[in-house]
Amino acid sequence: MQISEPDLPADALHAYHLDEPVTYTDCFACDIPQEVDLTSYIEAFYTTAIFRAERFVLRHLARSKTTDADVEALARGHAQHLAVWKVEARTSDQIVMDAGRTKSWLHVAPLESGTRLYFGSVVVPEPAKGLRPARLGPVFDTLLVPHKLYSRLLLGAAARCLSR
Repeated sequence: MQISEPDLPADALHAYHLDEPVTYTDCFACDIPQEVDLTSYIEAFYTTAIFRAERFVLRHLARSKTTDADVEALARGHAQHLAVWKVEARTSDQIVMDAGRTKSWLHVAPLESGTRLYFGSVVVPEPAKGLRPARLGPVFDTLLVPHKLYSRLLLGAAARCLSR
């Protein structure tokens, strides 16, 4: 699957972060030949093997157990939380999940022959403290390259799942 890193679409629910200083925003996209709705994308994304590993880590580090039934409830709009995230905004084709300083975004866009799947993240800065200005921080700086690789892996895994 070819994964690109396009500009964030202007209609993205979290596009307002683009105007905020210091805030990090990314956007990854992948085209698949199937027609996919947001519900199916959410279910596929959060139940891939790679995301199940993240759910396992969250269960033990954040004491946040998440089941496939929880994912299904979120996907169908019957739940507002999943593990450490809560729904910040949702439309028929997008969802933004907020976990404090980080957010995740999923979006489906119809194509002539299939669907473009989007996945993106937002990291808001640590607030200014004393003379130190707002900053993303050393943890973010260290994890940026692995984050981008992981984002591509997550999107690719969901795209493969939906293409079967």
